[in-house]
Amino acid sequence: MDKNIRVAVIGASGYTGGELLRLLSLHPHVTLTRVVASEKSQGLAVSSLLPHLTKIYDCSLSSLNTSSIAREVDVVFLALPHTQSLQPVADFFSHGKHVIDLSADYRLQDPVIYEKWYQTSHPFPDLLKEAVYGLPELNRAAISKSRLVAVPGCYPTVAILQLAPFIAQDLLERSSIIIDAKSGISGAGRSPALAYHFPESHEAIHAYKISKHRHVPEIEQELGHLAPPSSSSTPTSCLPSLIFTPHLIPINRGILSTAYAKLKPGIDQSHLDVAYQNRYQGEYFMRIFPHAESVNPNNLRGSNFCDLSCTYDSRTGYLITTGALDNLVKGAAGQAVQCMNLMLGLPETLGLTGPGLFP
Repeated sequence: MDKNIRVAVIGASGYTGGELLRLLSLHPHVTLTRVVASEKSQGLAVSSLLPHLTKIYDCSLSSLNTSSIAREVDVVFLALPHTQSLQPVADFFSHGKHVIDLSADYRLQDPVIYEKWYQTSHPFPDLLKEAVYGLPELNRAAISKSRLVAVPGCYPTVAILQLAPFIAQDLLERSSIIIDAKSGISGAGRSPALAYHFPESHEAIHAYKISKHRHVPEIEQELGHLAPPSSSSTPTSCLPSLIFTPHLIPINRGILSTAYAKLKPGIDQSHLDVAYQNRYQGEYFMRIFPHAESVNPNNLRGSNFCDLSCTYDSRTGYLITTGALDNLVKGAAGQAVQCMNLMLGLPETLGLTGPGLFP
């Protein structure tokens, strides 16, 4: 791959698209060739929608013409609302491009499960078999060989990373997992809505989509791949069944996820520490802290790191693990760039090593 990587960003006007543009401007080998937004934004300067990128990009927003774009680029990022990536992803893939989709359209491997949670059938079920779930710390080898990567959601990224070592080593009672996660308002997207209006969200916190959030099948799917087979012969017997409750909190960006699970007999803090060490030792973007108080999304704004901590509760025999990340970076755009680096054989951390902003 030539060191001059020609890139298109589709859906650039949202928070994730804007963050993707910011991060790509820091990548030493990327040339931004096309930037696509909605029809009403065509012809406008990128900086007119994203003023923080003034003097960074002087290009204008263009329309989505897959054939034209495919002739000009090597890599396509799509940051579109769910279901809107279905056809463009298929088109760009058929043109032989490296495609990185940040929507949920290609994350679920089973089209039946996709239809159940998204209330629409998947028009390209065969292409689901080509898509690799873009979580590098778990799927690095497959991402490196793929031309289609489905970047995880922000909630699943932290939830899977905080639980993966314990699932893989079979330390948990799989039916006992409860995830309590809190996200900043940028996770809801840039389109205005009453729930995100300042008087509605400021000094407020509320749970939403209880028992029916669409990230649940993502988490169960990926943790299920890690779980050793149980004694049951049922094909789905290794899949954990979990409770996931998201909350909206009045911060701009960041996620704090606290997960609980009953530990199997004989498991204590030493087993938990070893599990994290074995899984994440040498992983640049994973930071393990001995105290949960150190895991705070305020330390991660603008960075591609994920911070974790695990605690053994001797009184109840439960694991309590906390995880934090920036929902727009490691939870979306940063992870997408991390996947691009792997797909193109570049150093995985290229363009992503900046620390978080503090305070």
